[in-house]
Amino acid sequence: MRVPAGVLLFAAGALLTGCGAPPGPPAPAPTAPVEPAPGAAAREAAPEAPIPPEAVRPTKAAPPVAGAGLQFLHATVVTREGKSHTGILRWGGEEAFWDDLLHGQKMDLPYADRQPEADRPRTQITFVGFLPIGVSQEGESGRQFAARFADISEIRPLEGDAVELTMKSGTKYRLEAGFDIGADLHLDDPASGAIDLNWRSIERIVFQPASAHDPEPRATRLFGKVATAAGTFTGFIMWDGEECLSTDHLDGDTAQERLSLEMGSLRAIEKLDGAGARVETEDGRVLELRGTNDVDSSIRGILVEDPRYGRVRVSWEAFKRVDFLPAATAGRRYEDYAPGRSLRGTVTDRDGRRWPGRVVFDLDESETWEMLDGMRQGVRYHIPFGSVRALEPLLDKTTRVTLRNGESLALGETQDVSDKNAGVLILDTTGPSAAGATGTAAATGTPAAADAGHYVPWRSVARIDLD
Repeated sequence: MRVPAGVLLFAAGALLTGCGAPPGPPAPAPTAPVEPAPGAAAREAAPEAPIPPEAVRPTKAAPPVAGAGLQFLHATVVTREGKSHTGILRWGGEEAFWDDLLHGQKMDLPYADRQPEADRPRTQITFVGFLPIGVSQEGESGRQFAARFADISEIRPLEGDAVELTMKSGTKYRLEAGFDIGADLHLDDPASGAIDLNWRSIERIVFQPASAHDPEPRATRLFGKVATAAGTFTGFIMWDGEECLSTDHLDGDTAQERLSLEMGSLRAIEKLDGAGARVETEDGRVLELRGTNDVDSSIRGILVEDPRYGRVRVSWEAFKRVDFLPAATAGRRYEDYAPGRSLRGTVTDRDGRRWPGRVVFDLDESETWEMLDGMRQGVRYHIPFGSVRALEPLLDKTTRVTLRNGESLALGETQDVSDKNAGVLILDTTGPSAAGATGTAAATGTPAAADAGHYVPWRSVARIDLD
């Protein structure tokens, strides 16, 4: 639910609405040209009932932790007209923090040709009877790009719908529009005020640390403990892939009326056995709400920034209950994220050969900031490779992932951790020589070469240990 226009989250007149949408007066809030999330169309199809004034409850959240404003996105945006604006940034009405993820589609796959032709994704045609209704390619979803905003240095829109990203590490990527690429921006410039920026008007976006002199937020970031079928996750929360601040709203219908409750006025949300949720408020009320994707299976997920893993997305099927708590920390700042570095480690194949060197995982991920993506009991994990110590493919088409904190998870379903993985390339390897690999190409892939590295298909990977 969008925050009512005019809600102030920052002092000194700077405007920033909750994660639901940028503020609108005097013009309406811009709409990001992204694909609708599952369930969004259903919510928009039915007009909302009028919200009685008494149904909107005031925020009772604890005051912000000192320095909390430093976890908000902060950037200088230069327009094609040469104007420059600097301040707190909102991305597409949703992303607002350094640990939020920017998604897109990679245009360049420099290592894709290292995979043997027989192992490459095949085009599949879907039929209903004799009628072809769709064409897809195996593994195409594994070429999505996802990075924390904190890992990005600069974004430059290119011709058409493409963009060039420069990471903190200096590595550049070209992405196609989709997901978050092409979204309109909202920026709170202390000098110019609140500004809405159309994507087509932007020349470049340069990310930078927020200043300690910037005004502190009046709203708090949602924080709590989420109980699921896969265990309990604790951290900053984004509800329905959108609501992340105490001034955002949870919508739902009682038997008599539609309510819109500020997230900061809620104590807990518990899934009911049937459709809907039981909501406990700070003033002691217990409400059963239904009828919107804030409180039923059409929800776009409950995102938790759990420091053990990174970001997890909890499905409604896996969700049990969330208890909202005062934030224990102000959140990480831009400068708290070190530049990524090349993935390095040792790949052991099923014949016992060890190949140390630079690792290109799934012929796609090659730096520590990149995300390992996997599912477990209805929860989707997005784990930075810098947090991964080892990976071991299992016979049930899942992968045992051992983290640097000592925890071990069996993840599956996604390309990264299933038999759809495109394999591993080891560059600058000092492992077995080409002579030593003679006669083993069928088992271990392409023999090592000075300019091509050594390729190991996923079916031949026994273990990967990362430095």
